[in-house]
Amino acid sequence: MTDNSAAMEPEWSLLFLVCSAGSHKNRIQALLQSPLRWDSLLDLAARHGVEPLLFRSISDHRSLIPPEHFNYLAQKYQTNIHKSLILSRELIRIVDELSVVGIDVMPYKGLALAEAVYGDIALRQSGDIDLLARAADLTRICEALAKLGFTRQLRWSQAEERSYLKSGYEYVFDGTAGRNLLEVQWAIQPRFYAVDLDMEGLFRRGVPVLVAGHSMKTPSFEDLLILLSLHGAKHVWGRLIWLCDLALIVGIPHLDWSQIGTMAESLGIQRILRVTLLLANRLLGTPGPSEAETNIPQDEAAAQISKEIEAHIVGDRAFDVESIAYFRLMLRLRERWQDRMRFVSRLVSTAGPSEWAVVRLPEPLFPLYRIVRMTRLAAKLVRA
Repeated sequence: MTDNSAAMEPEWSLLFLVCSAGSHKNRIQALLQSPLRWDSLLDLAARHGVEPLLFRSISDHRSLIPPEHFNYLAQKYQTNIHKSLILSRELIRIVDELSVVGIDVMPYKGLALAEAVYGDIALRQSGDIDLLARAADLTRICEALAKLGFTRQLRWSQAEERSYLKSGYEYVFDGTAGRNLLEVQWAIQPRFYAVDLDMEGLFRRGVPVLVAGHSMKTPSFEDLLILLSLHGAKHVWGRLIWLCDLALIVGIPHLDWSQIGTMAESLGIQRILRVTLLLANRLLGTPGPSEAETNIPQDEAAAQISKEIEAHIVGDRAFDVESIAYFRLMLRLRERWQDRMRFVSRLVSTAGPSEWAVVRLPEPLFPLYRIVRMTRLAAKLVRA
């Protein structure tokens, strides 16, 4: 595991262990017998989305845990189960309704991931429902969701909608069970990240999963590794739960690493996969399968980037995703110069909701939003 001095603090060491595969009862017991800053530990567990895993791992050592902290985690665990059941009900309602009208969707994080990878929805902290969909089905999906009581958060003019469908990637919906309940995604990231995934291929390779006993389709493990690595990169792998997800997938026997490597090479994200493997190894002790070493090239830049990101994680320093430093990192994560050029070109020229909020232009002048975009980015460069 990591040799970073901050990570050797017992609170971090305990969280790394509870996120690691395998049994670590003796090491966990030893850490629980050491002086722990429980307020700090619980705060870290909440922010990194690993409260259920922490509770499961320490519940056999109740006598070593201050009662108020054990009871707090037990309550959080039960609350997560309750929320997971509510989301399961909503997910089943959505999938069933869309199936009736002939629309194919795939849940790919959250509940489906908990069932497919953890084998128990109680072990992964519930957030919202993420559905992959085809862009051509979005109008009908919105109509079907409206019948179920879901409301889209943001609506734009026709010109803005057309632009967003090309450059954006998701609609967010509120539901009767809460706000920000559902995200319907027709891409994995905004277009400017310059990773153009084949959505039809994802659907074609989809596999069945049972969520609360209800069968539905989710991406294959090979595709999940790609998708979640991209999601992790977009957020600079800033939460331990994301690394835990990826580490568990890496450890699945019989993964087709040749397929993973071929896809990573075609998308130009071999470095992102390599950083993912290095972080999982350094922080969670996840061994890199020999097939992964064969199909995902070694990369000195990936090694340096992983050390920098590790320092941000254990130093609890979040990246400002609107900063120049963040965009520079996104460039460094791509191994091919043409992908970096596409990233810069799209980043500079693709206007979106932030620009539409700055000034309202009539539809005939809509192309001028590119100038607004360039002006805003230039201002950030000056301030950097």
